Amino acid sequence: MNYETLKVERRGRVGIVTLIRTEALNALNNRLMDELTHAIDALEADEAIGCMVLTGSGRAFAAGADIKEMAFKTYPEAFGEDFLTRNWERVTRTRKPVIAAVNGLALGGGCELAMMCDFILASDKARFGQPEIKVGVMPGAGGTQRLARFIGKSKAMEMCLSGRMMDAEEAERCGLVSRIVPDSQLLDEAIRTAEVIAGHPQPMVMMTKEAVNRAYETTLSEGVRVERRLAQSVFAFADQREGAQAFIEKRPPKYKHR
Repeated sequence: MNYETLKVERRGRVGIVTLIRTEALNALNNRLMDELTHAIDALEADEAIGCMVLTGSGRAFAAGADIKEMAFKTYPEAFGEDFLTRNWERVTRTRKPVIAAVNGLALGGGCELAMMCDFILASDKARFGQPEIKVGVMPGAGGTQRLARFIGKSKAMEMCLSGRMMDAEEAERCGLVSRIVPDSQLLDEAIRTAEVIAGHPQPMVMMTKEAVNRAYETTLSEGVRVERRLAQSVFAFADQREGAQAFIEKRPPKYKHR
């Protein structure tokens, strides 16, 4: 597929997707979301890729859904085309880890897209927010749900009702962001982190991701039960034996991701 709104690169076992609607602050329109779905599908299917990085170009990660595209949409149209579901949810279904490298504005749908990733590395220039209320709508791609789970009800309620933005320091302080990185080093650090993850045995990486995600979707007792079954299952993999043998022999492991 010839991408118009994003760029896809492969560096070793890392896939990098960069949103390039720079003139529109990477606003998320149907074309971009269709292309992002296609790119994620391709990287997920590529056995040579173990981790992905999603970032933006210019001053923004993504400054929300494209208002020009949705301004005059009717409810029957939105319902009929399954707006904000049909081509927005692919990132949430990836089994391989996806790191959001938020380089600037992550507002509205951009903040929601970042939260769909497995964790966020933020530039010291990053800004987050759900300002949909300011243009007469509300979050619709998980903003009220994921934000409340990540930062708590009180702060999420304030953000969604007032539309104010939070800077990177506040976002890290309240648990939305994993780490803050100087802007000039953000992409390099995200790729380095992705390389570390991709260097671990892929079946165990995928199972660990599944177990952590279950913590947000079920009770503690059920989550621990799932974790235990997954932890027991790693002994069926050759990489488990290689990891243990390498530790005993005091050498780097040579994983085959199986």
